[in-house]
Amino acid sequence: MKRFLKISENDNVVVALSDIAKGEIILVDDKEITINKDIKKGHKIAIHKIQENNNVIKYGFTIGRALKNIEPGDWVHTHNTKTNLSGLKEYTFNQNLNRNLFSNRNLTFNGYRREDGKSGIRNELWIIPTVGCVNGIGDKIIERFKQKSGTICADSVNIFKHNYGCSQLGDDHTNTKTILGDIVRHPNAGGVLVLGLGCENNVLEDFKKSLGKFNEKRVRFLVAQKVQDEVEEGAKLLFELHENMKKDKREPISLSELKIGLKCGGSDGLSGITANPLVGRFSDFLIAQGGTTVLTEVPEMFGAEHLLMNRARNEEIFDKSVSLINDFKKYFISYNQPIYDNPSPGNKAGGITTLEEKSLGCVQKAGIETVIDVIKYGEILKNNGLNLLSAPGNDLVSSTALGASGCQLVLFTTGRGTPFGNFVPTIKISTNTELYKLKPNWIDFNAGGLVNDSTMNDLLEKFIKYIIDIANGQLVNNEKNNIREISIFKNGVTL
Repeated sequence: MKRFLKISENDNVVVALSDIAKGEIILVDDKEITINKDIKKGHKIAIHKIQENNNVIKYGFTIGRALKNIEPGDWVHTHNTKTNLSGLKEYTFNQNLNRNLFSNRNLTFNGYRREDGKSGIRNELWIIPTVGCVNGIGDKIIERFKQKSGTICADSVNIFKHNYGCSQLGDDHTNTKTILGDIVRHPNAGGVLVLGLGCENNVLEDFKKSLGKFNEKRVRFLVAQKVQDEVEEGAKLLFELHENMKKDKREPISLSELKIGLKCGGSDGLSGITANPLVGRFSDFLIAQGGTTVLTEVPEMFGAEHLLMNRARNEEIFDKSVSLINDFKKYFISYNQPIYDNPSPGNKAGGITTLEEKSLGCVQKAGIETVIDVIKYGEILKNNGLNLLSAPGNDLVSSTALGASGCQLVLFTTGRGTPFGNFVPTIKISTNTELYKLKPNWIDFNAGGLVNDSTMNDLLEKFIKYIIDIANGQLVNNEKNNIREISIFKNGVTL
């Protein structure tokens, strides 16, 4: 087993692939280096002397600067390394497109063809509250429905609770209405009951108008204050939706219709070596099939944004990507918060030192393909290929935004582990084998073998088959555990 990895020829650090004790000697580029301090797996080791204020290089790019002289064999982390990032930047379009080496295999999955032409990978029955006040009523409606039902044909019956929909102004109110509307129209739902209270800001009559065109056979509405027994009335509406869903059957659909969100959380030093590159290769593969992938978490592009900007298909998309980055930086500044206050304590414990390092690992989930479009928070995908989506790094908020954009599932890489799940299947991919073994009830797929005996090509083929199995109906852990949550981006005043 390899003890360390030098990612790029230009790097002045290597990454420990296992714990390495003080006093051990490693051989890097035919040079013996004595380890000066115990080094944990995923953390960095200097292989050259790095003078104070000189750059630390990983992935072939700068990830920060030395706060003091760093000797060969030293542990490189937050105690001796600091970010180089600061403030807003101006960008120049230097297009650098890559050739996708994957071919179209004309593969299919078995999904649900909806009347509007969209395709879903689940046939679920949902309750969408317009306001948090009716969350409990939704639970009781589902309970009554299940008590009175025989065999339920829906893949699952869920309410997606949230705390919003009232006492909101401006962008807050708009975000709530937009995201909930996106979920109502999502193709993974065979039937949706929109449940309102009756006196909220997000009043149901206006919400219904905001939906635009929708399939009236698949969406029902209930205002709790307007009926005597809202639980019984809600259950009746679920029965109506359920009857219509009984006609739905899976059929072969081209892989070109898959739309998949790309997300990471709780990263470690292996994220940019195993799971994120695997997802990046899969992204390139899916796009070669005509499919779509979506990268978000804008603050976790800071420091690596130029790599994405230079892959914009034209200057218009480049300008949109510049706005994507700078608008988010202005959002931080508007609240007097530091733009580059990252990574999180968990990331640091896993070996991530600066935001540049986190971002350089994060953007690998987007592979090498051309950026075809940049969409705003709450917007629906319009173009197949690699898209960038405006949303924060928060796991629940960004995953909800991915689902709301039209993604049928989300790929979530992690080095620390998390149990959460979005309203669409949320596939957890571990960066290390230890996590996969420790949390089999959380983690769905292990990329940790890439540091041992697995090749990227072999693991990618297994991953492709696994994703198609999921699209065909195989459940992932968050579905098995019935952990299904949404969270909406909040930016404003609460009355």
